[in-house]
Amino acid sequence: MGSNKNQNQYNFDSNQGFNLALEVAPENGSKLLDDDGHLKRTGTMWTASAHIITAVIGSGVLSLAWAVAQLGWVAGPVVMLLFSFVTYYTSVLLSDCYRFGDSVSGKRNYTYMDAVQANLGGLQVKICGLIQYLNLFGVAIGYTIAASISMTAIKRSNCFHEKGDNSNKCDISADPYMIIFGIAEIIFSQIPDFDQIWWLSIVAAVMSFTYSIIGLGLGIAKVVVNAKVKGSMTGISIGMVSETDKVWRSFQALGNIAFAYSYSMILIEIQDTVRSPPAESKTMRKATLISVIVTTVFYMLCGCFGYAAFGDLSPGNLLTGFGFYNPFWLVDIANAAIVIHLVGAYQVYCQPLYAFIEKKACQTFPNSNFINKNIRIPIPGYKTCNLNLFRLVWRTIFVIITTVISMLLPFFNDVVGLLGALGFWPLTVYFPVEMYISQKKIPKWSTKWISLQILSFACLLISLAAASGSVAGVAIDLKSYKPFVTTY
Repeated sequence: MGSNKNQNQYNFDSNQGFNLALEVAPENGSKLLDDDGHLKRTGTMWTASAHIITAVIGSGVLSLAWAVAQLGWVAGPVVMLLFSFVTYYTSVLLSDCYRFGDSVSGKRNYTYMDAVQANLGGLQVKICGLIQYLNLFGVAIGYTIAASISMTAIKRSNCFHEKGDNSNKCDISADPYMIIFGIAEIIFSQIPDFDQIWWLSIVAAVMSFTYSIIGLGLGIAKVVVNAKVKGSMTGISIGMVSETDKVWRSFQALGNIAFAYSYSMILIEIQDTVRSPPAESKTMRKATLISVIVTTVFYMLCGCFGYAAFGDLSPGNLLTGFGFYNPFWLVDIANAAIVIHLVGAYQVYCQPLYAFIEKKACQTFPNSNFINKNIRIPIPGYKTCNLNLFRLVWRTIFVIITTVISMLLPFFNDVVGLLGALGFWPLTVYFPVEMYISQKKIPKWSTKWISLQILSFACLLISLAAASGSVAGVAIDLKSYKPFVTTY
């Protein structure tokens, strides 16, 4: 990620005497260096949009039909629109905090935590860091679970196709597929920073459109075959579930939708890859608007047509609800696209966490060759690859831990809802609002200050409700759960 690039430039080149750029301000008009002495950033509105879409249209889209089914035809679409508006608005506020002071020439904040440090400082920085990195850690777990579900879905669809629709021999263990996904992430995690995974983001964004379009197409086709639109104004009916379960499920649906829109915790890091002029905040406003509009259209279509196709029986994962055999090859393509997308999205989300740990390690052990030294490995037909032993060891351990936890707690809908609930209010709303108020020096009790606080408090209530629903869902799942025995 951009921040990691800057940090690596200091961490790994300092022993070779190349960090003069950090200490000597660049001459005006430098063709190689930005105003902070780092190499010129090359990101554009389109690359930033690709990063955002990669981060946003993730596994969350698969649970939207289920979420709409809990809320109904009225509340479901309205809630999605409200989340899209809040996400866009607070992302605009956050993008204004990339530079401290002046939006064109102010000091750059390379990470979300840097922005909090510059604008709020104190204890809030530590709280922000804890929430952000726990959330990123949780997203890695959620993506591992989602990828394994899609891989087992491919295996099951082929099994049903070969052995018949009623075969009882097609239950597949998800654990081997979580391990396969983990091995892939270990390999890709060795890509040092965000600037070098732009191609992975492009591929992942294309894959996200692929499976979303297939899911949408299958939903439309099923509505046509049914010759009617299923569902009701108020969502899943009492009788299918108890009144208490309906309340918990409705709360959990809020968390699922929040998770589907969450990307604010990596917005500053994405913005740090964008070139200037124009001011980075202007570019990010356009990139955010494009991304939120595109994702909202996809979310509304996938969520609503999925609900129209299945009604109260809408599955937690949309692409596992069409049966595994009609048309099995199309479902296979969609699930393969999900896996490829999640490989990229996992890396996009984890880069800030990687950068934070590696920066801390460098500051703590500045003379350690294990942490700071790069080993140059020539690759035939390609430029030299820089292998850092600390990066190799710690990122591998990280991926192994997330994979093991995924095998222990494979509750897709509940994990997604809980992550959305825990990350939405503090990272998407509270910190951006408070930093914006501080940056723009908005007077306390002014109309704008009161409006922003009302927005923040309302989103806090939504997050608390969503968290309670997801915790209740986990509690129910645990009653019939056996560790490391997950079959689909």
